[in-house]
Amino acid sequence: MTRRALTGADIFDGTTLNRDMALLLDGPLFAGLVPADAVPAGYLPERRAGGTLLPGFVDLQVNGGGGVMFNDDTTAAGVAAIAAAHATTGTRALLPTLITDTPDRGRAAVDAVETAIAHGVPGVIGLHLEGPHLSVARKGAHDPDLIRPLEDADVDFLTDAARRLPNLMVTVAPESATPERIAHLAEAGVIVALGHSDCDYDTACRAFAAGATCVTHLFNAMSQISGRQPGLVGAALDTGSVSAGLIADGIHVHPASMRAALAAKSGPGAIFLVTDAMSTVGSDITEFTLNGRRVLRRDGRLTLEDGTLAGADLDMPTALHVLTERVGLGAAQAMRMATSAPAAVLRNPGSVGHLVEGQPAEVIHLGADGTYLGGI
Repeated sequence: MTRRALTGADIFDGTTLNRDMALLLDGPLFAGLVPADAVPAGYLPERRAGGTLLPGFVDLQVNGGGGVMFNDDTTAAGVAAIAAAHATTGTRALLPTLITDTPDRGRAAVDAVETAIAHGVPGVIGLHLEGPHLSVARKGAHDPDLIRPLEDADVDFLTDAARRLPNLMVTVAPESATPERIAHLAEAGVIVALGHSDCDYDTACRAFAAGATCVTHLFNAMSQISGRQPGLVGAALDTGSVSAGLIADGIHVHPASMRAALAAKSGPGAIFLVTDAMSTVGSDITEFTLNGRRVLRRDGRLTLEDGTLAGADLDMPTALHVLTERVGLGAAQAMRMATSAPAAVLRNPGSVGHLVEGQPAEVIHLGADGTYLGGI
C-alpha cells in the first residue's frame, strides 16, 4: 500500500487544531501525526495549499439530498442517493432521517437502512426517526394527522430496530412518551432525543432522568426559555449530560441565541451541528413535497406554502461559516461541533468524527475560506 504524508494544511484531529504537522496515511488508514519536518522514511510527501485537513463531517439529521426525500423513497437506493449527495459537501457519516409518517413507512425506513448498511453504502451509520410521537402544539412542518402517542407496540418495534441497526435515534415529545417507555427504549440502546415538544422544564427533566440524552434542533419546535418557565430549551441547557443538535444557518436560530446557548452549556453533553437537510442539498430543485404538501425553496429558506419552516437548505461547510463568521466561534470549536461532538452522541460511533490510528481515514480538505475542496 502507498504511504503518504500530507503537509501544507492545518490538521484538526477531532479535538485539537494542529499546525506545522504532517498527516500520515498507510493506504486508507490513519497512521498518525508528526512534525512536518520529521516525516518518517517511506512516506510519499503530498503538499496541500493551505486550509485544514479534518475528519469527515458527522450529521445526525438528514432528511434528504440529491433531489430525494427519505420519506418519499424509503429504499436502500434512496438512502444511497442521499448519502452520495451529502458526501459532495464533506459529510462522511450520517443518519438518514424519517419525518413523521405512517407505521408502514417507519418499517420501510428501518429495512432500507439495514439493507444499505449490509451492502456497504458509504457513510450510512444508522437511522433517525423524527416522530411520529410528538406534540401537535409544536408540530412545525410535521403532518398533525400522523402524530400519535408512543404505545407499547411502538416500543416493541423500536427496540427490535435498535437490535438491527448500529445506531437508532428517535425523537419524541415527553407529552407523547411516558418516562417508563423512554426508559425502556434507552435500556434497549435507542438514542432518545426530545423535540417538537411544548413540555415544561420538570417534564423534560423527568424524561432526561429516564434516559433521553439529546434534544433535536435546539430552539426550534419546542417550549422556549423565559424567566419563570425555562421550558425544554432551559432544561436542555441546564442538564449537563444532555447534548443538543443545532441548525446553524442563521435562519432557524439567531446568532445571538447560538452564542448564549454555547456559553450556557457545560458538562459532558455538547451542542453539535445538524443540517436538518431536505432534498435540496446537492440539487438545483426549487420545490418538493413533504407528506403531500409543497415545500418552497427561496433565498436559502425552505417553507411550506403558509410560511412554516420545513427543514433546512443547509450543508455543513455553510454551517461552519455561520459559526465562525456570524457567531464568532474559533475554528477548532466549530469543527468539533461538526465531527467529534455528534459522534459522541452515537451508541456505536466507531472512528467517525476523529482521526484514530489504524482506522480508515475519512479525511476531507477545507480551504482557508471554509470551502469544501474534496476528500483525501
